Order: sequence, then structure tokens, then C-alpha cells
Amino acid sequence: CHLIHYLRLSHHLVVLNYVIWTFDKLKSVSSEDINITDAVFDGVEVRVFEPPAKRDERLKRSVVYIHGGGWALASARTSLYNNLCRIMAESLNAVVVSVEYRLVPEVCFPEQFHDALRATKHFLQPDVLAEYSVDPSRIAISGDSAGGNLAAAVCQQLSKDEHLTIRPKLQALIYPVLQAFDFNTPSYQQNMNMPVLPRYVMINYWIDYFNGNYDLAHSLLINNHTALDVGQALSFRGRLNWTSLLPSSFKKNYKPVIQTTGKAEIIQEIPALLDVRAVPLLAENETLQLQPKTYILTCENDVLRDDGVMYAKRLENAGVEVTLDHFDDCFHGCMIFTIWPTDFSAGIQTRNSYIKWLDENL
Repeated sequence: CHLIHYLRLSHHLVVLNYVIWTFDKLKSVSSEDINITDAVFDGVEVRVFEPPAKRDERLKRSVVYIHGGGWALASARTSLYNNLCRIMAESLNAVVVSVEYRLVPEVCFPEQFHDALRATKHFLQPDVLAEYSVDPSRIAISGDSAGGNLAAAVCQQLSKDEHLTIRPKLQALIYPVLQAFDFNTPSYQQNMNMPVLPRYVMINYWIDYFNGNYDLAHSLLINNHTALDVGQALSFRGRLNWTSLLPSSFKKNYKPVIQTTGKAEIIQEIPALLDVRAVPLLAENETLQLQPKTYILTCENDVLRDDGVMYAKRLENAGVEVTLDHFDDCFHGCMIFTIWPTDFSAGIQTRNSYIKWLDENL
């Protein structure tokens, strides 16, 4: 893929997505128990999973789900996410709306955020909820990895929209990516070479999302973009101080990497590095206080572990009820790997815990 990109034949993410689809041909066919249809919500494609109506049942609960893949890979229509959303619809007897936002390199930030926000706001309209027989008071927004990033950002935006009459009751974030301020948190240091999502791959996903230059990767890796002399970053530093936000069991013996002098031009070139629509962990406390009851799933073997743990702590400090569901023996992305040949026990374990929380709280 990278050779093809280097030769300028195509972007490597386009090639990788083509490979994914080649091995994952899936038609839009409803299962026996779940009706699966494709629709367009305010110009954004979605896939809707509807369980059959039960006798004497008036309205169903619902989950808006946003898939992961570094804002660049996968789809609501791939078998892994199709399977997850179908099982959620069956287990919860809920209408699940899976958002098919546009991907890098077709579009970059903030378009993925705008797609997820438009689709969610469209669904939250009373007449649309009535069309799908959804209870307006029992809606969750959820996503994994980059989808967790979009879910958190959308939830923050919805909480500040004074014109909305219906908002999510819950948010459920699965190993979310929430910040690009510090690439040397303990989990980034501990898992820098961990398979599935090593640190350099996550940094490249951020660069692609922001349509930045790969030449900046090393400076980002050593936190040059948030050095003490980078004035734009100063006001955010207190919102992401992992020495106070993480428990000692996660901090271990790792030391903060804070450069005295850095490169302010990085923020000038990529201002989105400090845009809360892209990095929800940096939101102000006034926004966090407005967030709904929250579930955050984290895995020990994941560079993003501390993103989720710090967000849980900041939300808790802001007065939000939070469940932090941490798995010591699991890895990033594990929850979607539940079907052969990648049917891992870690996937079943995390998926069951996630669905159980939704079932008890939605």
C-alpha cells in the first residue's frame, strides 16, 4: 500500500480500504430477526438495524453508532461492524443507526465530524424518531476508536445546542482516541510498539485526518507541538495533566515528556491539533458538565488507554456519572473481532460487558 502511495498511483488508505472490501463482500440483506436498511440522513448515509415489533410494545430504545478505523478505514457495511450492530439490535431490542461518514483521503477534518453530527441531529428530530418508533428519552450515542472520538465530539456539540429538544441519554465510548496533545502518556510509552495500533501509526492517522505533512511526525512524537514556549497550547495544558488524572497503577514509573522549546509553527500549520471538535479531551469544564451519563471502555495493551481514563476522570470531576470499564488483558480494536477467523475471547468479553451496560442503563 505504501509503495503504491509512494509511486503516486493512489493513496495508501484507498488501497487498504480496497483490500478490506475485497475480503469482505457483504450485501445489504436483512437477517431473519433484524431488518437492515440503508438510508440517507441529511445527506449522510446510514445503515439502520430494526428488531421486529413485539406485542404491546410502543417505543424502542436506540443507539447511534459511529465506526472506528482512524477516520480512514472500514465502513458501517463491513461484516465486522454489521455483525456488531446486528447483535446490539438483537440483544437490546433497540434500533441501531450506524453512521457511514466519509473517509480520509476523500475528506479530512472537520468533515467526518460534520457528517456524524448531521446524521445524529437528523435522527433526533421528533418526526424521524416517530418513524422508527424510538423513545426520545432512551437514545445513546456510541463509537469505537476514531468513532469514539466522533461520538464524544458530537455529544459535546449536541449538549451546547440550545435549539435541540432531544439529546442522548447516554454516551458509550470504546477505546476512544481523544487527544493529540501528548503522545507520551504512560500508555503511549508502554505500548509504543504494540501490534494493531503502534504509536507511529496513530500519529500518522492524526496527520491524515488533519491533511498534514508526514514530515511533522517526529516533532509530534516528542511533543514539540505542545512545548512550554508554544503559547497556543498553554491554556490547554491543565486540562491534560496525566500526572494528576491517572491512577498510580497506570502512571507506573513513566515520566512526562515536556519540551522547553518546540515548534509553534506546527500549531500554525495544523490548528486542528487544539480544536476540541477533533480532540474532545481538551474541552472546557463547562462543556463537560453538560455531558450525559457515560461509559468508557479501555484496554491495557493500547496506546489510547490513557485517553479514555483521563476523559473519565475529567467527566467525573465535572459531576458526570461515569463507568470506566478497563480490561487488563485486551488490546485496541478487540471488540469487533468476534466472528471467524478472528473470533477472539477478548472481543466476546468486551462486547458482552459493553452491551450489558447499555442494557442496564438505556
